[in-house]
Amino acid sequence: MAIFIDSSEPKEIKDLFAWGVLSGVTTNPLIIAKEAPDADLGERIREVLAVSWGDVSVELTTETEKEMLAEAEVYHAWDPKRITIKVPFSEIGLRVLHQLAKKNVKTNVTCLMAMNQAYLAALAGATYVSIFSGRVRDMGYDVRPVIASTRDVLEREGLASTIIVGSMRHL
Repeated sequence: MAIFIDSSEPKEIKDLFAWGVLSGVTTNPLIIAKEAPDADLGERIREVLAVSWGDVSVELTTETEKEMLAEAEVYHAWDPKRITIKVPFSEIGLRVLHQLAKKNVKTNVTCLMAMNQAYLAALAGATYVSIFSGRVRDMGYDVRPVIASTRDVLEREGLASTIIVGSMRHL
């Protein structure tokens, strides 16, 4: 099992990586805006890369397919071996994801609430499928069956996507 920290704060990331239990980092625009409102995104992510190892997910913020692909190209260039492009789940997101996967760019499809969403993302080539535990619970559902059924379908279909359980606000 891999554990990712959801942060963009270099000191926090460095401190927690010293425990030896983390596998990577995920970020999103809200986290970065909260932790470093005036930071240059590229500089901030380079700082994160410098104090961590493993994949670092950087979320797309644009909305059209063309803009998302251009943004992904910029992010990927920061460190092609470690940058993972965080793609929102949507029709456009699936098209972008598939194009990135064909170029062997690592991807993390975010904001998934159901097995069928994770399955579509995996079919399109996602490296990671991020199921939002807290949001599923906020809707009044138990996330465990979502995770279990997603794991079952990925294994049954031989899909290589790795599940990330994010937005965990409860044990």
